[in-house]
Amino acid sequence: MSQQAQDEKSFHSDEKQSYDAPTMYGDREEANKMSPELQAAEKSLIRKFDFIYVMPCIAILNFLQFFDKSALNYSALLGIKEDTHITDSQFSWLGSIFYLGYLIYQVPNTYFVQRLPIGRYIGSLIVIWGVVLTVTCLSKDFSQLAALRFLLGFFEAGIYPCCIMIISSMYRRNEQAGRLGLVYICNGLAMAVGGLVGYGIGHMMGVRGMNAWQWIMIILGAVTIAFGLFCFFLLVDNPSSKLLRLTPEQEKVVELRTIDNATVITKEIKFHHMIEALKEPRYYCFIFASLLFNLQNGALNTFSSIITAGFGFSSLNAILLTVPSGVVDCIYIVIAIWFNRRYGQTIHLACVLLGITILGLILLIVIPVPQVKLIGLYMCWSFCAAYVLFLTALANNVSGYTKKIFYSSSVMVFYTIGNFAGPQMMVAKQKPLYLGGMIGYIAADAICIILLQISRYVMAKSNKRRLDNPSSDKVDVNQDLTDKEDPHFIYRL
Repeated sequence: MSQQAQDEKSFHSDEKQSYDAPTMYGDREEANKMSPELQAAEKSLIRKFDFIYVMPCIAILNFLQFFDKSALNYSALLGIKEDTHITDSQFSWLGSIFYLGYLIYQVPNTYFVQRLPIGRYIGSLIVIWGVVLTVTCLSKDFSQLAALRFLLGFFEAGIYPCCIMIISSMYRRNEQAGRLGLVYICNGLAMAVGGLVGYGIGHMMGVRGMNAWQWIMIILGAVTIAFGLFCFFLLVDNPSSKLLRLTPEQEKVVELRTIDNATVITKEIKFHHMIEALKEPRYYCFIFASLLFNLQNGALNTFSSIITAGFGFSSLNAILLTVPSGVVDCIYIVIAIWFNRRYGQTIHLACVLLGITILGLILLIVIPVPQVKLIGLYMCWSFCAAYVLFLTALANNVSGYTKKIFYSSSVMVFYTIGNFAGPQMMVAKQKPLYLGGMIGYIAADAICIILLQISRYVMAKSNKRRLDNPSSDKVDVNQDLTDKEDPHFIYRL
C-alpha cells in the first residue's frame, strides 16, 4: 500500500509541470524538452486556443445549449402550462422527452463525430436546434410541445461528445480539466444569467399579443441560429487547422502536444477499440455512474424554479432565485478545478463533492423553514463539479480515437437515460418537496461514489503494474494505440 501511495504521489507531482508524455512514451526527452523558442511558441498557441479560436466558441456554445434546454424551466412560471393546457404530469414528460431525443441520436452521432469535420457538424446542429426552439413559441398543446422538445434534444445531443473530442485533441492531458470545467462553468453562468433574462422577459407579457414564455423561445432561438452560422465557418476543431496560421515553431509544438494528449484524429473506425472497451470493468463503472449522476440533473434543470416557488416565493422571484444556483455551481467548479490542478486526486475529489450533494439533499428534506431550504438546494449543485471531474477522468484516461469516442458516446447514452428518468421521480402529489425523488437521488449519489472508487482501484492497479515493470518499447503516436495497448500509458487518478 505504501508503494502504491508513493507511485501515485510521483505520478500526481506532474500536475505542477507542463508535461505528461514521460508517463506515456519511450521517447520522453523529445516529447517534453522544448527550447525557449518552442516554449514561447506553445504559450502563443495556447493563447490562440483559449482566447480566439477554440474555448470562446465552446464556452458560448455550452452557455446557449444549457440556456436553450432550460427554457422550459423558466416557461413553467410564465404561462406555458396555462396556454397549452398541460398537466403537472405532462410537464414532467416534457422534461424527459427532451432526453429521449438525446438518447436516440447518440448512435448516429458516434458515426458522424468520426466521419465529418467537427466544426461544420457542430454549426449545422446549432442552426437546426435554434430553428426548433424558435418555432416552439407556436405550440398549442402537449403533443406539439412534446414533438418539439424531442427534436430539440435530438439535435442538441451531439454537442457534448464533440466538445470533449475537440478539447481532447487540442490540449495536453494536464490542461484538459480546466477547459472541461469551463464547459460546465458556462452551464452555471447560463443558469445565473438565465434567471436574470427570464425575470426580464417575464415582464414582456402581452407584447405583440404573445405571452412571456413565447418570447423566451423566440429570443433564444434567434441568438442560437446566428451563433450556429458563426461556428459553421469559424470553429477550429483541429490543432493543425489553417485558420490558426501556425508558425513553423508552432507546427513542431503541435506534434509534441499530440504525443502528450494521446489523441490522434483519424477517420478510420477501429472496432477492436470498442471491443476492448466492452471488456473493461471501469467502462461499466463509468457508464452507470453517468446515469446515476444525472438523475438529479434532469430533475433540477426542469423543476428547480417550481421547487423554489413551493418555498413561498412568487413566480418571478422564484425565477430570480435561480441566479444564486448558477453562481454556486460556478464556485464549486472553480474550486474543484483549482484543487485538481494543484493536488490531483480527480476521482477522490469527485466523491467528496457528491458527499456535499448528499448533505444538501438531506438538508432539503429535514430543514423545517421553507425559505431556509434554499441552502440545501444550493448545496445540491456541487454534483455538477463532481461530474466535471468525472468527465476529466474520462478524457484523461482513455486513448485511441475510436475508443475515446466510444467511451464518450456510451457515457452520453447513460447521461441521457439518467436525465430522462430523473424528472419521472418527481411525483406531482409530493410537490413542492418531492420527498421520494430526493431520497432516490441520495441513494443514486451513494452508489455513484462506490462505482467511482471501483474504477479508480482498477486504474491504480494497472499503474502499479506498469510502474513496477516499465517497458522499454518505443511507441509511435501515429499508431493510435489505446491506453491498454500502449505499455507506457499511466492513468491520471
